[in-house]
Amino acid sequence: MTDVRRAGERYPGGDPGGGIESWHAFSFGPHYDPGNLRFGALIACNEERLVPGAGFDEHPHSHTEIVTWVVEGELTHRDSTGHETVVRAGDVQRLSAAAGVRHVERNDADTPLTFVQTWLAPLEPGGEPSYEIVRGIADSTPYAVPQAGAMLHVRRLTAGERTAVPDAPFVYVHVVRGDVRLDGEELGPGDAARVTDAKALDAVAVTGAELLLWEMS
Repeated sequence: MTDVRRAGERYPGGDPGGGIESWHAFSFGPHYDPGNLRFGALIACNEERLVPGAGFDEHPHSHTEIVTWVVEGELTHRDSTGHETVVRAGDVQRLSAAAGVRHVERNDADTPLTFVQTWLAPLEPGGEPSYEIVRGIADSTPYAVPQAGAMLHVRRLTAGERTAVPDAPFVYVHVVRGDVRLDGEELGPGDAARVTDAKALDAVAVTGAELLLWEMS
């Protein structure tokens, strides 16, 4: 089954006056929706847009795997375990909050920043926080998040190109840019599809496109 959720259906958030625009795909903060709490391991998929100089001040997380994909610009990350990193387009960043961690996310560059951040529920709570960044991840290299029983696949497609959707109990497809056709539906930037019991399903690029596919058990 394929459940398509459009970009325009996302819940608004952030702090527009402070230069932060957020769009939430799942129940979040004041936008509580008991029918939209999670899909597989995913509990949040947020599109964030920050103007130069804007950012999220230090705030806590726990029992969450936080994976960040920069669409454009540069994200400055600092956390309470001592990591300070600049994340750029094509990099995958993972912060395992475990029993508790605090971090800061800012746009310290002079150009706008857009990033997609996914939160996943771990298989087991607690533990020690950890951090990882993979620079310039390739299409053919899936990124595993074993703590959540999940795998991220990045797909960059040219117009007319076809890519297989992983066969899995849960697959979340997020369109970063471009247009694709999936299971009879056309999806554009910010649209997503929640696929249950995916099998022998392809996504076809209508235009040049970039997709994030989460494969979950």
